[in-house]
Amino acid sequence: MNDFFKKLTAKAANVWAGWAMQQKLIFGIVCVIVLGVIIALFRVSSSPVLVSVIDAPIRDEKILENIVLRLNKENVKVNVTSSGIVQVADEATARKMRTILISEDLIPSGIDPWAIFDKERWTITDFERNVNFRRAQERMILEHIKAIDDIENVWLQIAWPPERLFLSDQQPVKASVHITPKHGSDITTSPQNRRKIEGIQKLLQFAIVGLVPDNIVIADNNGNILNDFEGLKAADRLSLIEQEKRIIIKQEAHYRSLVLTALQNIYSSDRVRDLNLKIDMDMSKMSIDTTEAFPIIMKPQTPGLSYDDEIRLESIKVSEETTDLKFRGTGFNPEGPAGVEGHMPPAFKDMDNMYGEFTQVTRTVNNQINRRAIQEERSPSIERVTVSVNIDGIWKMKYDQKGNLVVKPDGSIDREYTDIPADELRRVEGLIRDAVGYNSARGDSVTVHNIRIDRTQEFKAEDLAYFRQKQMQTTIIAFISGLTLLLFGFMLFRMISREMERRRRLAEEERARREQMLRESAMAEAENEGTDVSISYEERSRMELMENAINMAKEHPDDAAQLIRTWLLEE
Repeated sequence: MNDFFKKLTAKAANVWAGWAMQQKLIFGIVCVIVLGVIIALFRVSSSPVLVSVIDAPIRDEKILENIVLRLNKENVKVNVTSSGIVQVADEATARKMRTILISEDLIPSGIDPWAIFDKERWTITDFERNVNFRRAQERMILEHIKAIDDIENVWLQIAWPPERLFLSDQQPVKASVHITPKHGSDITTSPQNRRKIEGIQKLLQFAIVGLVPDNIVIADNNGNILNDFEGLKAADRLSLIEQEKRIIIKQEAHYRSLVLTALQNIYSSDRVRDLNLKIDMDMSKMSIDTTEAFPIIMKPQTPGLSYDDEIRLESIKVSEETTDLKFRGTGFNPEGPAGVEGHMPPAFKDMDNMYGEFTQVTRTVNNQINRRAIQEERSPSIERVTVSVNIDGIWKMKYDQKGNLVVKPDGSIDREYTDIPADELRRVEGLIRDAVGYNSARGDSVTVHNIRIDRTQEFKAEDLAYFRQKQMQTTIIAFISGLTLLLFGFMLFRMISREMERRRRLAEEERARREQMLRESAMAEAENEGTDVSISYEERSRMELMENAINMAKEHPDDAAQLIRTWLLEE
């Protein structure tokens, strides 16, 4: 194999060496062109293939802009060609976007609905062509319905009636759709998702020629009909009533919080505990067209004057026409040809050939007035507001001349109640009226009362806490007094015991001093007399200890001073 490649390489080198410079240049140019063509083919083949959402071009720029904005809202990258065809990345995205556009009526009216579901098929006979077309049509519709996020599976059945010669004998096309929602989806129960059901119905209506909404049935996996929109009007009405009630409750809560917070900041939350407020609202929607006539201002009021010098006119004369008609002479009533009975009434026959005079004056005056045409659409408005609130008076505890609380015979504290003045209640009523937008023409009502609030349990708890506190204070004072007496007795006992101990020690020291003096005097006398005095063992030990203590004190005076200081502190 290696010999083969070596021979081939040598043969190519010989051929290349035998070529002239012009041939080598032509071969190089050909290689460069072939390489460029291969690179271009690779780039063309690797470029993404876009799929048309709507095969027909869209000429209306406004409709095209709405479609692009709706697709951008779904975070889909959109490409619009120069001819007006909207393209997306893949077929699945295109099917999903078609479903959204159809459900929201964004498909232009001039575009054939079949262009969305067009799929070319080759066949031999017309029967096979129709069967294949219908199968492809059903498959495309299924793919579009499955592209909806809330649907897991779809079953579609279309009843194609045979074609009849006469249109009156032709049976209508019927379609039934059975959908299985995904787990956790509320497409079959939520009124807000009804647009998706309407989108499926419009999808079928656009896709199938001759299919009307009455012949479309959309059901869920439990057999419930989902596109019975006429039957759902009652549910919509109940849902609308619930929404209206929530609006009224929210409005009442707003005003209640506003007024109650203001009153509680003034009188405290204990005296103003609750506020009753009821709002009647007219939730109907009305359109009113009225024409008003108002006076013409010829001269406006002079600024700075204390009186009104404005000149108003109800109307202005634009033109006037007067017509005078006078007649004098005999009255002649022709009766027609001679010999022919006339048709004149008897009353006019009596007036025939009578002399008379007639005068008629006609005056026409054209006046111009100010008119104003008003077209307004009224939103839900408040019909009536009723407010009632109760404010408790002031409760005060009674004190005697010594500043102590007055206690009733039953053991409770005596209290005095003070009513709120009437003028203050009127001011509170005015405050509430301004807060809720009082309007007497609507029949609004604001009532402010001063009714005592039952505070029996509250006063009982306060009395119990007060007497418990008094009892605690008495107990603490008795305890402190006893403890003080005990401490004073202990200190007195300590002082007496110390004094007795001091006196006993002084007596012992005095006795020891006297004994020592007697002993020393006896020893001195014995020494003078030269007699031998016998000393007991205890006396000898005591003398040795005293001699040792004296010697130690001489040797260590600081330690001896510290020892004496300690003895004094202990004493």
